[in-house]
Amino acid sequence: MKKISDIVNKRPIVGWVLFLFTVAAVYLLSLLGYSIAERKLEYKLTNQQKEPIARMETRSEEWKNNYPRQYERWQQTAEGDFASLEGGNVMIDMLERDPRLVVLWAGYGFSKDYNQGRGHFHTVDDIRNTLRTSPASTATCWTCKSPDVVRMMDKIGPEAFYSGKWVDFGSEMVNAIGCLDCHNPKTMELEVNRPALIEAFERQGIDVNKLPHQEKRTMVCAQCHVEYYFKGKGKYLTFPWDKGRDVEDVEEYYDEVGHVDWVHKISKAPMLKAQHPDYEIWEKGIHAQRGVSCADCHMPYRREGGVKFTDHHVQSPLANIANSCQVCHRESEETLRQNVFERQERVRELRLTSEDLLVKAHIEAGAAWEAGASDAEMKEVLQLIRHSQWRWDYVAASHGGSFHAPLESARILGSSIEKSQEARLLLSRILMKYNVKQPVPMPDISSKAKAQDYIGLDMKKIIEDKRKFLETLVPQWQREAEEKGLLDENSRKK
Repeated sequence: MKKISDIVNKRPIVGWVLFLFTVAAVYLLSLLGYSIAERKLEYKLTNQQKEPIARMETRSEEWKNNYPRQYERWQQTAEGDFASLEGGNVMIDMLERDPRLVVLWAGYGFSKDYNQGRGHFHTVDDIRNTLRTSPASTATCWTCKSPDVVRMMDKIGPEAFYSGKWVDFGSEMVNAIGCLDCHNPKTMELEVNRPALIEAFERQGIDVNKLPHQEKRTMVCAQCHVEYYFKGKGKYLTFPWDKGRDVEDVEEYYDEVGHVDWVHKISKAPMLKAQHPDYEIWEKGIHAQRGVSCADCHMPYRREGGVKFTDHHVQSPLANIANSCQVCHRESEETLRQNVFERQERVRELRLTSEDLLVKAHIEAGAAWEAGASDAEMKEVLQLIRHSQWRWDYVAASHGGSFHAPLESARILGSSIEKSQEARLLLSRILMKYNVKQPVPMPDISSKAKAQDYIGLDMKKIIEDKRKFLETLVPQWQREAEEKGLLDENSRKK
C-alpha cells in the first residue's frame, strides 16, 4: 500500500485537496464548538435564577422574573377558543350536548352540572362555579385544583387536609394550577408532590421522584390525570392500583373493598364514578409504548432565538400540530388531524351505543323494582349495571383516551355493551315474571332540562343556592386571601 507522502509527491493536487479538506473540517468543528458553548452559556444565563423563590411559593407570578417565557406561555392556558372533535379548551355544557348523561348519573352530582374542562388557568374558578360543589363537599375536592394544596399539605399534613371540609380552605385555595405543581423552586427539577401518586408507586416498590426525567414529564401529569377515590371517613385520596391499572383490575379492587360512589336513583345499582383515568388509558397506547411523554405532545419544546424551552401553554396537540405532531410525523396537518378524528369517531360510536343500553337498563331496573322485584332477583342485574357503566365511564371520562389508546378504549366499551345486554336480558325475565308490559316506555330526555326534571332535580333551587354562595362566601375568601398575601389578583386577569 502506497504512503500518502508518495501519492502527494506524485500528484501534488491530492495534497492540496487534503489540506483544504482539513482546513474546512477544522473550521466547521470550530463553528460547532463555538455554537455549543454559546448555547450552553445562553441556557445557563437564561435558566439562572435572578431572584430566589420560596420553597412553597404558590403564586406563579413570583416565578416570572426568573422564567418569563414559561410564565407568558402558562398564561395562555386562559384561552378558550379551540374545540376539536373530542376535546379542546372551550367550555361546553356536556349535559346539554348529551342529556343521556343526566340519567346515567341520576342521584350523583354530575347530573346537575358537567362541563368540558377549560385550561389550567381556570381551575379555581371552575371548581367554585360548578353546581357539584357546596359547603358540604370534602376538602379533598381541592387536591388537583391549586398549588396551594401543596403548601397546605406541607403545613398541616395530608390527613388533616383531606379530612376537612371544602369551605374550610376556601381562602387558602386561590391560585390556579401553576409552577409549584410540577417544579421544585430551588432546583427547577420536575417533582411529584401529590401524596397519592407517590404512595401508589411506593406500594409497588418505586420511588416516583427518582425516575428518569423523560418519565417525570408524564408523572407530574399523572398526579391528577388518573383514576382515584376518597378512602374511608377521612376521605384520604387514594389511587386504586394495588391489583393493577387495567379497568378490570381497578374494578376488582373496588369490588373487594366494597367501594360505592353513589346508589343510582332509578335502578338502585351501587355505582362507581370514574374520575379521569387519562394516565391509565394512555399507557396502553402506542405513544406511551414508544416512550413519548405527556409533555412531548401537550407541552412541546419551543424556540425563541437561541433559547429552547418547554411550552407551558398546555393544550390539545391538535391546536399545535406543527410542533406537537410533525416533529415525528411527516404527513400534512390535515392528514394527521383526520387520523385522530377517525379513531375518535370509531370509539364515539361504541360509547354512544353503550350509553343507550345503559339508560334503558337503569329505567328497566326501576320498572322491575316498582313491579315488586326482590333484592335477590335484582342482585346480579345491579352488579352487571355497575360494571357496565364503570367500563363506559372509564373511557368517557378519559381525556383524549379515544386517541391515546383507541384499541383499548374500544375493547373496554365492547365489554360494557356486553354487560348491559346481559343485564337487560335478566331484566326482561324479571319483568315478564311480574307481568310488566315490554318494551318498558322510555321517558323524553331529549334535553338537559327534561332529563333533570325526569330524575327529580330542583334545578332552580340548586342554581339559586350556588348564586348565593358565589355572591357571599367567595368574595370573603378573596379578601382574606389578599390580606394573607396569598394572591396577586393580576395574575388571574386575562
